[in-house]
Amino acid sequence: MSEWLVLTLAMGAACLVVLIVAVVRHHAAPADEDPSETPDVIEYITMMIGVVYAIVLGLAIAGVWEARSVAQDHVQAEAQALHEIDERVRVYPAGVRDRIRDDIDAYVGHVVSTEWKSMSTKGEMTERGDELLDTVRRDVTDYEPANDFEAQAYQPLLDQMAAADAARNSRADSTGETMPGVVWFGLIAGAVVTVGMVFALQIRRTARELILAGLFSALIAFLLFLVWDFDSPYGRGLTATAEPFVALFPGIKS
Repeated sequence: MSEWLVLTLAMGAACLVVLIVAVVRHHAAPADEDPSETPDVIEYITMMIGVVYAIVLGLAIAGVWEARSVAQDHVQAEAQALHEIDERVRVYPAGVRDRIRDDIDAYVGHVVSTEWKSMSTKGEMTERGDELLDTVRRDVTDYEPANDFEAQAYQPLLDQMAAADAARNSRADSTGETMPGVVWFGLIAGAVVTVGMVFALQIRRTARELILAGLFSALIAFLLFLVWDFDSPYGRGLTATAEPFVALFPGIKS
């Protein structure tokens, strides 16, 4: 199902529920009920609940957006480290250099074409990716420098290999949803309470009040959708992309 369709249905459902509840409550209300006599304490409580929930919702959106940015940084760090290895092995003999570069290309090609789909659909990395990166690691670490010039390049290559491995592990940790279930429970319960307090103000069935109540509930639905959409850094919405790999290894096809 398209994410835009999910958003449209969620906002429409929120508006519909508010309108139905308002109409049912209006018919069930006592004949002598006066909406203008809402106690001041209810208005104060409603205001405070709205402010607190807005802060919590804002923090949730900022949190999932930060997680998405960090996930993209992991991809950039991994691609950059592999690119440095690819460039620095030029001081090695042709056979060793070409083998390392071929294995790096095989790993990057797998990440871009296969592993990224697994991350998006299943929320997990692939064992084949681990195997290909281990091959690159063995290529780099098992080579014995033949002279001082190669020896000077050996340690920096090990450092870049360690950086690539750490970035891959961080990418694995960022795969999947980042928001705990208890936080989702709080966000949804808070939305129900916040919208429910609108009815505690005894809104009437005038067009203006119904429209405002519907728009308010639709806004909350939209903000919750943003949290859900950003919650999976590699799977939904404005996801982290494999663009750093493609940019640094232009010969790799996705």
